[in-house]
Amino acid sequence: MKKSLLFFIFLLSFTTLNCKTKLNQTKLKTLYSAEYTVQDTGKAAIKDITAKELASKMGTGWNLGNTLDATGAAGMRSETSWGCPKVTKKMISDLAKSGIKTIRIPVSWSIHMMDNNYTIEPEWMKRVKEIVDWSIEEGLYVVINSHHDNFPGPQNNRKPGYYPNSTNLTNSMNYIVNIWSQISLAFNNGYDEHLIFEAMNEPRLAGTTVEWSTDERNELCKDGFICIQKLNQAFVDVVRASGGNNKKRILIIPTLHAGADAALSTLFEMPSDVTPGKLMISVHMYTPYSFAMEMPGERTFTEKHQAEISGLFKKLYEKFSKNGYPVFIGEYGATNKDNDAERIKWFGYYLTEATKYGFIACVWDNHQFAGSKTQGERYGYYVREKGVWYSKDIHDVIIKSTK
Repeated sequence: MKKSLLFFIFLLSFTTLNCKTKLNQTKLKTLYSAEYTVQDTGKAAIKDITAKELASKMGTGWNLGNTLDATGAAGMRSETSWGCPKVTKKMISDLAKSGIKTIRIPVSWSIHMMDNNYTIEPEWMKRVKEIVDWSIEEGLYVVINSHHDNFPGPQNNRKPGYYPNSTNLTNSMNYIVNIWSQISLAFNNGYDEHLIFEAMNEPRLAGTTVEWSTDERNELCKDGFICIQKLNQAFVDVVRASGGNNKKRILIIPTLHAGADAALSTLFEMPSDVTPGKLMISVHMYTPYSFAMEMPGERTFTEKHQAEISGLFKKLYEKFSKNGYPVFIGEYGATNKDNDAERIKWFGYYLTEATKYGFIACVWDNHQFAGSKTQGERYGYYVREKGVWYSKDIHDVIIKSTK
């Protein structure tokens, strides 16, 4: 076991230094810790299928939001620090019985480091594995990622995490390489095609004027696209270098700030992959913003809104789906403005269009069901403690529209 670990570490070091990053090799250090102990020891045959073939099986999806990604407390207390209940096996079972086929499990790793070598707390990894295992036992497809690990601003370059600009690139690369080397060790031969890796969540230039927008003339934005390309490439290379089932695992690639406009930009490129046909593109689409997220915004779903949705979907299909990269809408939803009749129309149209183009869509659920009419982020759909949906009508239209 010790020899295999040393070889694995050497292989990761070699791959990291030779990935298509064009970084100064002496600055890029693999800090992966040999002391890490949570290893994947099981075996499960993985189907050698393309991302397109897998996408056709994933059905409709749901996010376990504000839970394993929560950062309101240290250690194991973080899971419930943003007000969501602790995840149980029954909670996952009831979710699967309701018709959900894919669960996206956002995970924040940066607050669960044991040392300066980015070593993930074994107890935390075990908890992530436990929830992933429950989900796979229910027949769900599972997506895990690196979630609230983006620096809050460029001045935080010494903290664990990533920030897509040249100044922070070496630190960001070290972070991506080291966490994904450990995740790849913990999740490999014991997991078949039902487990999918997503590199990052909304990697963005926080604290700048282009944090949530795409301006191809802006120098910060142009640099951001270059850095995203390098970080995505490092992610793919590290996962593939771990061998075993991870050679065939489907991987999801984000764009700058996860925006559809960024994905459609001429500045964005998908990374190369030694295993062809295994990549998906990730976008987040609370579209149109004025209806789906802005508060107070608009409460009525209109034909103009329909045109915006269908227009973006068609462009994404033309650029990605037709070229072998299925579109994974990692987050979508319409915040509750006490307008359920209009939201039902929105869900029906949005998901019918997404299904027509072969997209996978995972509704964002932060377990927030009520609040001020001017307060956004009311994306509660599934009442986890009871194992039922908050609105049966919205649940029904989600399931019906994605069949």
